[in-house]
Amino acid sequence: MDLNETQPTVVVSSPSGRISLRPMTLSDVDDYMVWATDAEVARFCSWEPCTSREEAIKYITDSVLTHPWLRAICLEDDRPIGYILIMPVDKIRKEIGYVLARKYWGNGFATEAVRLVTAEVFKEMPEVERVEALVDVENVGSQRVLEKVGFTREGVMRKFIVMKGSVRDMVMFSFLPSDPFRY
Repeated sequence: MDLNETQPTVVVSSPSGRISLRPMTLSDVDDYMVWATDAEVARFCSWEPCTSREEAIKYITDSVLTHPWLRAICLEDDRPIGYILIMPVDKIRKEIGYVLARKYWGNGFATEAVRLVTAEVFKEMPEVERVEALVDVENVGSQRVLEKVGFTREGVMRKFIVMKGSVRDMVMFSFLPSDPFRY
């Protein structure tokens, strides 16, 4: 596959203009490597850190480009600093997930992306009654992102998932179409 190959770009920008969301392409591989090779970024993710450019190309080709709703989180220069995705749970529920390069943690970029995508989900998919997020109990930064957007912390799901060989407790968050966004 040609690394310069691009797909039609649908760009959605945040109201602040600090970030935009667009489909990832194979040409994003070098930017992807910045966060995908970082063990601290991958700590609470289901995947292990990427170890080679070839592995990154395979992952983008097999998992990113084929994903039904995954967008690169880009700054003004259109270079990805992470991605955000929506996964189906059932007909009325979707799960949101996101990852951001460590260099950009604590700057509100993930919060803006989650707010933007959550609003888009309800516009694009009117049948959706709930967007939910499962966050490791130790991932306080991600929990804070969701709280700042306006997600409701519903509780701890004890011994809920096996992640990287360890049974983990997860915090369940949800956002309904009637919930107000926090700004």
